[in-house]
Amino acid sequence: MQQIDNLKHHLLIAMPQMHDSWFSGTVTYLCEHNAEGAMGVVLNKPLKIKFSDVCDQLEITRLPEVNPMVLSGGPVNQENGFILHRDKGDWGATLAVEDNIHLTSSKDILEAIAADRGPDSFRMGLGYAGWSAQQLDDEIKDNAWLIAEASPELLFDTRSDRLYTAALASLGVSDSIIGGDAGRA
Repeated sequence: MQQIDNLKHHLLIAMPQMHDSWFSGTVTYLCEHNAEGAMGVVLNKPLKIKFSDVCDQLEITRLPEVNPMVLSGGPVNQENGFILHRDKGDWGATLAVEDNIHLTSSKDILEAIAADRGPDSFRMGLGYAGWSAQQLDDEIKDNAWLIAEASPELLFDTRSDRLYTAALASLGVSDSIIGGDAGRA
């Protein structure tokens, strides 16, 4: 089976037929997509966990006014944090997805965020979304996802609770008109 084009730096928008799955209503940013599989971070699934709880667990000193939203980045490895951010910074364990988009999973970025010295634009998630070889390609062929090109505005400037609608709008689609038979855009 042939692999779908590399979808790194694209958004996966869950289609309505996924309403009973973990990914229902989600928008996932793909950080990697190749013959071995795919990895991404869900950007619009808030957790009840507070940033202060994360800092307490990791023994990180936090300024009281710093309390960004913590998202569920995906169903895999939910005990680890992943920060998607614009600024390259000088943090450990950072993957450059694009020139101005990075993914960091090291404690030093959390310490910087807690001290209000972190990246200006970021989304923080616990866990990630992962697919084995061909798994995501098969899901796309089965119309489980719409694909949109990612932009810094969608990734960092759109509120999480509006991201699904905004991502669809970037394709010229309204969430009120999509049905279970839509396909790859």
